[in-house]
Amino acid sequence: MARNNNNDKSQVPNTRVGRLLRERELRRSGRTSDATDGIRGLEISDIDSSSGSSSTEHNVESEESESPERRPIKQRLLVVANRLPVSAVRKGEDSWSLDISAGGLVSALLGVTDFEARWIGWAGVNVPDEIGQKALTKALAEKRCIPVFLDEETVHQYYNGYCNNILWPLFHYLGLPQEDRLATTRSFQSQFAAYKKANQMFADVVIEHYEEGDVIWCHDYHLMFLPKCLKDYNSQMKVGWFLHTPFPSSEIHRTLPSRSELLRAVLCADLVGFHTYDYARHFVSACARILGLEGTPEGVEDQGRLTRVAAFPIGIDSERFTRALEVPTVQEHIRELKERFAGRVVMLGVDRLDMIKGIPQKILAFEKFLEESPEWRDKVVLLQIAVPTRTDVAEYQKLTSQVHEIVGRVNGRFGTLTAVPIHHLDRSLDFAALCAIYAITDVALVTSLRDGMNLVSYEFVACQDSKKGVLILSEFAGAAQSLGAGAILINPWNITEVAAAIGQALNMPAEEREKRHHHNFEHVTTHTAQKWAEVFVSELNDTVIEAQQRIRKVPPQLLAGDAIRRYLESDNRLLILGFNAALTEPSDIPERRGRDQIKEMELKLHPELKQPLTMLCSDPKTTVLILSGSDRNVLDDNFWEHDLWLAAEHGMFLRSTKGDWMTTMPENLNMDWVDSVKHVFEYFTERTPRSHFEERQTSLVWNYKYSDVEFGRLQARDMLQHLWTGPISNSSVDVVQGSRSVEVRAVGVTKGAAIDRIIGEVVHSKDISSPIDYVLCIGHFLEKDEDIYTFFEPELPPDSMGGLRSKSTDSTSRHGSEKRPTPKLQTVGRSNSSRRSSGGSSSGSGRRSTQEETAWSVLDLKTENYFSCAVARTRTRARYLLNSSEDVVSFIKEIAAAGASPSNSSY
Repeated sequence: MARNNNNDKSQVPNTRVGRLLRERELRRSGRTSDATDGIRGLEISDIDSSSGSSSTEHNVESEESESPERRPIKQRLLVVANRLPVSAVRKGEDSWSLDISAGGLVSALLGVTDFEARWIGWAGVNVPDEIGQKALTKALAEKRCIPVFLDEETVHQYYNGYCNNILWPLFHYLGLPQEDRLATTRSFQSQFAAYKKANQMFADVVIEHYEEGDVIWCHDYHLMFLPKCLKDYNSQMKVGWFLHTPFPSSEIHRTLPSRSELLRAVLCADLVGFHTYDYARHFVSACARILGLEGTPEGVEDQGRLTRVAAFPIGIDSERFTRALEVPTVQEHIRELKERFAGRVVMLGVDRLDMIKGIPQKILAFEKFLEESPEWRDKVVLLQIAVPTRTDVAEYQKLTSQVHEIVGRVNGRFGTLTAVPIHHLDRSLDFAALCAIYAITDVALVTSLRDGMNLVSYEFVACQDSKKGVLILSEFAGAAQSLGAGAILINPWNITEVAAAIGQALNMPAEEREKRHHHNFEHVTTHTAQKWAEVFVSELNDTVIEAQQRIRKVPPQLLAGDAIRRYLESDNRLLILGFNAALTEPSDIPERRGRDQIKEMELKLHPELKQPLTMLCSDPKTTVLILSGSDRNVLDDNFWEHDLWLAAEHGMFLRSTKGDWMTTMPENLNMDWVDSVKHVFEYFTERTPRSHFEERQTSLVWNYKYSDVEFGRLQARDMLQHLWTGPISNSSVDVVQGSRSVEVRAVGVTKGAAIDRIIGEVVHSKDISSPIDYVLCIGHFLEKDEDIYTFFEPELPPDSMGGLRSKSTDSTSRHGSEKRPTPKLQTVGRSNSSRRSSGGSSSGSGRRSTQEETAWSVLDLKTENYFSCAVARTRTRARYLLNSSEDVVSFIKEIAAAGASPSNSSY
């Protein structure tokens, strides 16, 4: 289905920020907001008195007045949340009554007209029969809603169990339930299974209604698995996920048994959004510490795929509140409340009766204020609206009793026969009454112990344009990031501080009150819910565009069939295989990294590769070379039983398994820097727990992959600063940074610099009489060593790559795209320097050494017979990719089997 996402395609900026700024200007000028389709908001006259404490009920009807011919084609937005914005009551076997209420999310989308929105979610009722499901589906379709039908057992395990009993407390820093019985552990497992099952059920409904080009916006902790379910079905879907609660620090999240699965599922989304930067930072940190992934300023990177992570503070529909103050019903409420509390300063708290809202702390602070300020006892009143929630849960029943007890005590101490200091209501208010109370309030008191955003503070500010009251706001509410400049920020756990803040607010000069209110009112009226939704969806679209541009730069996956077919057709093959992370056992799994450090540090050949390597080495047409940065002992221990060639320390040492080690190092290699760098490495190893360094003959490597990731990076940064200003400031060395390592090498120590000399020695020793016409090079090489990939290119790469090459290949860059010289077998000869530490250096005048000439003379390589393949590195100069060492194992087994059966014609 065709989509018209943007009416002006001319001069689209190349950068993400440029595109988003352009989109912002278009929205401001109205060029992308001329359509009227989508969810339509109603006027304030549609207020229903039965709505909740901070929501009003809306009638979201489908629009039939505009003919399809005249209606612009707009991008569809599939909003997927645990609950539909609907209350469904069954009236008969095939009849339903629906009331659609606008909470924060619905309000956010009421004014978004650039998209055709559809809602997908659970209707909140159990409908086991097919007739009822069909009738409810039909009724909801008129409201642009699509139901997901969950059975009672799934709802109990998924919603009441895993969501409300495990994820919600954990995300609000209340911790996991204590496991005192084995049955509890089993229930956790069954709840997690139900959670994944329910997410798949949501995904099935989304997939059923998905059309190409749709944007899918998943919401909250109930649906953390949904992005993975959707991407597994279709990786091209545009999927965003937004969390409406806090995201805890990594130290809290890591206590969750399913921590890794949930993080990886969320990372399948293209864009992950949070209310504040703190929550986003916690998420990135959890991915880095728990999954071992790379956190970047843009988000989280996993093997070249970037999941963008950003903060998108939600707002409210401020105009809805300001318009409400003009409605006669609301004005009548205001008049009555002013008469009722005449002569007293009104303080207000509006909260769900929940552990995280800090209601007991609020009342205790108010009690302390009255105790210390007797002159205010008959001049101030606290109105506390506590909306009951989860009344069937014992912890909430206990909280209710505790609050009632404190309120009774305070009113008993400071109340009189005619007035009490606290008016406490265990109920919700309709929208009109709520707006009226906001309007007459002098001080709003928000004491959340942990809150995703808390939009009560926004609603209060929106209704205070005439009163200009003071907002006391907990620093643990997400709103503190946005309204902190105009509010009085407090730590709700510090009762003394909150009491002092109450005194400051009540005694604040009018001029200061006006300044604070003006700042907050400006923010609330400009950062609306509609703006929040527009920005998120716009950034999601652009994130997908950027990802597509990035993918175009990523090499394709290696096609095993093509590589094997060319292998079988060739006469003289050279297989160059890296060792670490290519041929090794997959013991170093990121999310389990460091559990058994000693075992993980031992590099072992994958056991399934022993027989395939033996088969390859026994083929007289095939030469196998293991090229690694590891030292000689490691390669000897792993490959002693195979008839192949070993090149250790990036090719500076070479031997066949039937011969002795020889050096291929250039004669003028300067190693005077080793002692001073070793001293620095020892210093940082002592001060970085679980780090270690390896001393080799041509390099030193400091590794911190088992250390705390953030501390390790700080230490690495300090080390590099010290090295560059001290020990190596005047030395001929290269500093190579890995993902979690720092390596110092002598200049010219790279795999690409060594391969020409290696080939010369191999050709002479094997007495090769026909040119090499097939090269396969597979490895997980650092960027510095990827010059080996370009070394074998039949078409030399352009000079733009020159900055990344080692000095040994710089001399070839002057040839541009010239073909390599025609092979000259008669020049094959063995240089006396091949067994000593000179080997020739190509960094001078540009002339090739004898070994280089030998290497070129035995290559007759057509472009279709060269396969360079990077393992788990998408930013690479290799032609192809393999995702993991397991993929390498599968390919090696396949190519060995094909070589052992020449009659195999399936390729």
